[in-house]
Amino acid sequence: MSATTATAPAATLGTLLKKIEARTARVGIIGLGYVGLPLAVAFARAGFRVTGFEVDAERAELVNRGCSYIGDVTEAELKEQLQGQRLEATTDWSRLGAMDTISICVPTPLRKTKEPDLSYIIKAVEKVQATLRTGQLVVLESTTYPGTTEEVVLPMLAESGLKAGEDFFLSFSPERVDPGNASYQTVNIPKVVGGITAACGQATEALYSTGLKKILLVSNAQTAEMAKLLENTFRNVNIGLVNEMALLCRELGVNVWEVIDAAASKPFGFMKFQPGPGLGGHCIPIDPVYLSWKARAHGFEPRLIEVAQQVNSRMPEHVVSRVAEALNQNGKPLRNARIHVLGVAYKKDVNDMRESPALDVMHHLLKKGAQVCYSDPHVAALHEPGLEFRAEPLSRLKEADCAVLITDHSDFDYAQIVRDARLIVDTRNALRAHSGPHIFGL
Repeated sequence: MSATTATAPAATLGTLLKKIEARTARVGIIGLGYVGLPLAVAFARAGFRVTGFEVDAERAELVNRGCSYIGDVTEAELKEQLQGQRLEATTDWSRLGAMDTISICVPTPLRKTKEPDLSYIIKAVEKVQATLRTGQLVVLESTTYPGTTEEVVLPMLAESGLKAGEDFFLSFSPERVDPGNASYQTVNIPKVVGGITAACGQATEALYSTGLKKILLVSNAQTAEMAKLLENTFRNVNIGLVNEMALLCRELGVNVWEVIDAAASKPFGFMKFQPGPGLGGHCIPIDPVYLSWKARAHGFEPRLIEVAQQVNSRMPEHVVSRVAEALNQNGKPLRNARIHVLGVAYKKDVNDMRESPALDVMHHLLKKGAQVCYSDPHVAALHEPGLEFRAEPLSRLKEADCAVLITDHSDFDYAQIVRDARLIVDTRNALRAHSGPHIFGL
């Protein structure tokens, strides 16, 4: 090995590290959604000049006007970074070549066949590939199956003739965003980082440690990918357990919420999870499917994971059954009944509709001939396949035959709901302080 070849990687890495330390590195973020926009603001706050790349021109324009569409980013902090000329958004992908670091924060949904859909990642990597140059750091943040960074992203970037770990740097660092969580946001959630090589991990750790409080560098990208899937599969399986417990307790005539509270009094060996109408959000319903798909590709049957998926996916149907039972006890069939859904976001106090169980509940109600409307202080209108609705005021609750509480938003007037609703199916135990024969549990 010649002296030039031996020193080139160290020189390339050293140059990038110096740029990061001096805050002269240009930071690029692909995708300005729930993950990308908070990350862009965090890096801008740390003193970098940040450029967000968007396929959605309207979204890019909103960012450049200082209009936040993400609940975890206030317009005040967005405008602060814009005014300091540390943040901008663009649809000009040719500018990727000027970036020293590029974080890819794009969606990773499922296909109708329940297989991973990497099309957004592939399109983003193609954009990076077109302008890839020596000294750049590329970090994939989008949740995906173990091996994606090395098996999909790396070969695409290597087509440039540049070598990962020497000419450019490639890592995986899973997003851990929890929309609406005031205590834990992008800056103070520990950040897991895994590089294709040690140099890749070192460069990524250096970058993220500038704007985030705690970095955990693991041995490789696949470990980081697997850690992300374990986190959300853990939650999926435990939610499946308490959902099944809720079904069993109802058969036995036992209050599942009291059972959970009693079990949670144990100071060790128990972690409290809550049953509900189903799973929502981008991560918990989807990540275990990515993991199961990868496991089966290796001839491994992930039985526990798949059983939990089955239990959770059936909860919306169970909710509809409870609505039908409540109506039947009051001498009314579900067909043509007026059902008022309370809360359609996937979790409380956010406007995020991704994979919301409320959508499945509404679809099932409509299929059974019910008339459906909804109220949600965070979602003004629904534009989903088969579900075109505008939110109704809570005053319309008096007209409904039954209300079904799906999302327990803090700004719902629960006293009014109890007073005005003829019947209520409460899937979140939000009405635990109230009692009455017209209130039905999960």
